[in-house]
Amino acid sequence: MTVTFCGHRDIVCSDKLTRQLRFVLYDLISEGADTFLLGGYGTFDSIAAMAVRGLKSTYPNLRSTLVLAYLDRDYNAELYDDTIYPPLEGVSLRYAISQRNRWMVDASDVVVSYVAHSYGGAATTLRYAEQKHKRIIWLVE
Repeated sequence: MTVTFCGHRDIVCSDKLTRQLRFVLYDLISEGADTFLLGGYGTFDSIAAMAVRGLKSTYPNLRSTLVLAYLDRDYNAELYDDTIYPPLEGVSLRYAISQRNRWMVDASDVVVSYVAHSYGGAATTLRYAEQKHKRIIWLVE
């Protein structure tokens, strides 16, 4: 099962959010989740990447993949097992992240969401996931 994450770039990381995310990940792993697609852009993506990385000692079969929006940028890929660049050739730089996010939703079975307001890229991605009838797990504070 493939899982992706959808959340705001700028959030406050709390112990409650981190614990809630870990519990959700444990549940998903028990259901067969083993592949995690991450955007690597912003606070929520970092929290999610660290949570998945933290579970790899217990579940060594987990795959954490950084999904790139741009090829010409430097990324800190140390939290991930590998990187992938989806078919974004021809997409203008302005829309690369939103198209990458759509690709991640399309490639996933489950979306773990931390979206607190109805505007911005995370909210747009979440609406897309809803339109695609993806299973969405909402993290709330």
